Amino acid sequence: MRCRSHATVLKMNEVHNKKLTPISKVLRKNMTPEEKHLWYDFLKKLPVPVHRQKVIDSYVVDFYIAKPRLIIELDGAGHRTEKGEAEDKLRDFRLKEKGFQVLRFTNKDIHNHFSSVCNEILSKISPLNNE
Repeated sequence: MRCRSHATVLKMNEVHNKKLTPISKVLRKNMTPEEKHLWYDFLKKLPVPVHRQKVIDSYVVDFYIAKPRLIIELDGAGHRTEKGEAEDKLRDFRLKEKGFQVLRFTNKDIHNHFSSVCNEILSKISPLNNE
């Protein structure tokens, strides 16, 4: 079963901004080509539940795997600006402060180093397969 209750995915003391839920639904239906590639060619096939465009705290994250509390972000050109980099750094800091691991990949990584991206993600979840 891919669906998890909100309490299972997030700790009880974490905020879930319900105003972001409609945005996350739109983003799920309008994934970028890179998000589609990672989702359909890798993440969807993993033996653990993976959530797309998940609302966590005050953010919508691209992909989320609950058991290792792993967030996977794909960054397009908008993230490579000074403002975008500063916002990402603050966002990552806040999420890490709450106990999440954040992996960031560029769209270029998805196009040119897909197997390396997949291997890095697997390295973060593979210890779970041995439990």
